[in-house]
Amino acid sequence: MTGTTVVPGRERVEAPAAGRADVLAALETVRDPELDEPITALGFVTACTVSPAGDVRVRLRLPTYFCAPNFAFLMVADAYDAVSATAGVRGTEVVLEDHFAAEAINGGVAARAGFARSFAGLAEGELHDLRADFLRKAVLAGTDRVCRPLVDAGATPARLAELTLGEVPAGRDLDRLRRRRAELGLPAGDGDPLLIEPSTGVPVGAGAVPLHLRRARVTRVGADANTGICRGMLRHRYADTGLGEEEP
Repeated sequence: MTGTTVVPGRERVEAPAAGRADVLAALETVRDPELDEPITALGFVTACTVSPAGDVRVRLRLPTYFCAPNFAFLMVADAYDAVSATAGVRGTEVVLEDHFAAEAINGGVAARAGFARSFAGLAEGELHDLRADFLRKAVLAGTDRVCRPLVDAGATPARLAELTLGEVPAGRDLDRLRRRRAELGLPAGDGDPLLIEPSTGVPVGAGAVPLHLRRARVTRVGADANTGICRGMLRHRYADTGLGEEEP
């Protein structure tokens, strides 16, 4: 699959169009904004086709017909952006199916109209604040995942308060926590504190560590529970497995 690229001062050269694997890899970077899990792993991607010229069509689904339209809009818009940014993609179409607001969401995303214009008279504004709220929750949940093994190994509140990210054993949970902090513009380098307030970036003092960890645990448990519920509802609604779907 190839497309034509013009290089100044040279003859036309053929650049490869995107392959299906490239597009699916891009979709793996798109997360459900509330659950903080890839839409592929959750089973939300039902189809992905790529033409020889690099035109991509993606179909998405959700666990219920009435999933919140703001969440759905974020997911569809993020999928559109991820696919469009993939090398070799000429055109992108992302379609949400079986949802009460699918027409408004699909049309708004395709027109790059934004949420407020897509739901004129119903939406109070764009979704930047909502996205930031979800990211802050993801930081808290990630903090619990990283800190639980440390606490189990005997780390005290005082020790946790003085630890930096670079002093924590490497792993997927730590990498994920760093990424979420970076997305919020929070410190995420090796020398930055492990424990910070997600809303401000201020380090958590030793005296506040127990409460901070309780908040983190409650947030993580809630996220895991919601993920399980969504998976169960999706299985009840659809019998087929999504592209890239992972078993819980």
